Amino acid sequence: MAGPQSIEGLRESYARWRSSTLGQITDRLEQKLLFELAGSVVGKTVLDVGCGDGALASELARHGAIVTGLDADPAMIATARRLTEIEATQLQLIEGQVERLPINDAAFDLVLAVTVLCFVRDAEQAVGEMARVLKPGGRLVIGELGRWSLWAAYRRIRGWLGHPTWRAARFRTAFELSELVSTAGLEVAGIRGAAYYPPCSAVARLLAPFDLWLGRQTTLGSAFIAVSAMKPI
Repeated sequence: MAGPQSIEGLRESYARWRSSTLGQITDRLEQKLLFELAGSVVGKTVLDVGCGDGALASELARHGAIVTGLDADPAMIATARRLTEIEATQLQLIEGQVERLPINDAAFDLVLAVTVLCFVRDAEQAVGEMARVLKPGGRLVIGELGRWSLWAAYRRIRGWLGHPTWRAARFRTAFELSELVSTAGLEVAGIRGAAYYPPCSAVARLLAPFDLWLGRQTTLGSAFIAVSAMKPI
């Protein structure tokens, strides 16, 4: 388990991204897209798979959801727990692998997984597990790193140069994501994109007002792709 110094380093990394202009613009657009695809969360049981530092889980709780956050990294769980103390949000936080969720069948109204599948070995198994814990009529929202974008190209280069995170990452298309959820027995309800600008804050400022409109037209060129799917009743 990571110690306090490691946890603090993780927290600082997230804080640097969210304090940057590029991070603020990108996070705002991606979160808006996720909430649009998720629909109203008031009173719903929600599982945030790969919750990281708990920022999205806390936002869901502020919107009235009953939230469980899950992450494979104990340091991330510790960081998320600290965030809930700072923001006074109520979350249940558990450690676990997405490929083997330590959760009963049909436990949640909504499951979200944001930039999770790109880092797991068996994406099909992971989506199958997320479908398993959904109630009939429940919704799955997956947000992933798009394959055909300037962000993906930049990250691939960093991976080729030895960056451990991006060396292991897999970027997917909207078609591949829809195939994954369909294979899990879910019905695709919507596919959208976000972050069509390059990883440059000046360009992001210029293009952000048009981003969500672009996301309704095509996912080609988007750094972030989100898929919404329903579990048949």
